[in-house]
Amino acid sequence: MKMKKYTADTMPEAMIQIRRELGQDAVILRTKELTSGGFFGLFKKKRIEVIAALDHQDLNSRSRNEGKPAISSTMSLEKKETKQAETDISAEIAALKKELSSALSNQTRHYALPVQGLYDRLLHNEVHPQIASGLMERLLEEASSKDVEQVLLNTLVKRFEKVQQPAQFDKKFIHLVGPTGVGKTTTIAKLAAKSALVDKKRVAFITTDTYRIAAIDQLRTYAKILEVPLEVAYSLEDYQAAREKLADYDLVFIDTAGRNFKDSTYVKELERTLDLQHEAETYLTLSITTRASDLSEIYDQFAHLPIKQFIFTKLDEASRYGGILNLIQQAHIGVAYLTHGQDVPDDIIAPSASYLAKRVMEATARA
Repeated sequence: MKMKKYTADTMPEAMIQIRRELGQDAVILRTKELTSGGFFGLFKKKRIEVIAALDHQDLNSRSRNEGKPAISSTMSLEKKETKQAETDISAEIAALKKELSSALSNQTRHYALPVQGLYDRLLHNEVHPQIASGLMERLLEEASSKDVEQVLLNTLVKRFEKVQQPAQFDKKFIHLVGPTGVGKTTTIAKLAAKSALVDKKRVAFITTDTYRIAAIDQLRTYAKILEVPLEVAYSLEDYQAAREKLADYDLVFIDTAGRNFKDSTYVKELERTLDLQHEAETYLTLSITTRASDLSEIYDQFAHLPIKQFIFTKLDEASRYGGILNLIQQAHIGVAYLTHGQDVPDDIIAPSASYLAKRVMEATARA
């Protein structure tokens, strides 16, 4: 049996390809809708994937019998059609069982060694199974007799290079948003210290995190050490007044309140109390210790905001980094900074595509 996968914008276009290559006797085994591209979850393009097959044995048998008189009775023909229908139903049931099993486990792919080892490593590092499978398919296409680990690393580097931009602040007002407990306040202090001490910028702070007195006191301590001003904003009016007051500074870092990421009102509240559009950049700050599935949900909550790049914290506390790859594939934006400790301003880096790829591929101890 000859089997082939076809991808087209519509089902009629797929059928034209199938008939052209496999002929009128081809059988459709499976159809699937695909989505690709998109920007912040919008403008995704839908395509159709069709798997078709042609049974050479049936085709040859039909060719041998062409031109011969029919000898089967109506009853035998009906039996044949009934048997064929039963076969088709059995095949569909088997295919559905296979798809259901794959959907439930989502990790049922098997490859020859050493590709299987790399696939298992990616899954262990919480790379999404669909992304891992796609990487393995590319690996099988390109690796041949080469070092498969190096080929995979090169492939990952290229993935990151597509979205990885140099970390730089192009606007005056720098917002850090994200869920509670990820370390936004400490990260803001690191960014401000680097900008002031290394880049010789005049910096200032605004905090809208008025829910936690400790957060204000922490940022006030950093402001005193760096000898820079701090404004506390309890409302949009306070925030706008603070922006006007600090308009002469090169960079103004804004600390925002962290809340439960599943609370949709949190993001709406950010929009009511912040101006994220005018002379502003917004960075979604996340802890890499968060489960990969939760990272995806968090991004979905913030996706309609003008997120420029990600900042990942607590690198020193994590052992699995696949969530980074999952998010850049989902959002098509890069990683500005990684933080890996509490020291200000030292424990922060602007990662390269190569650095991120190596982290995703790290062989970590099994739990």
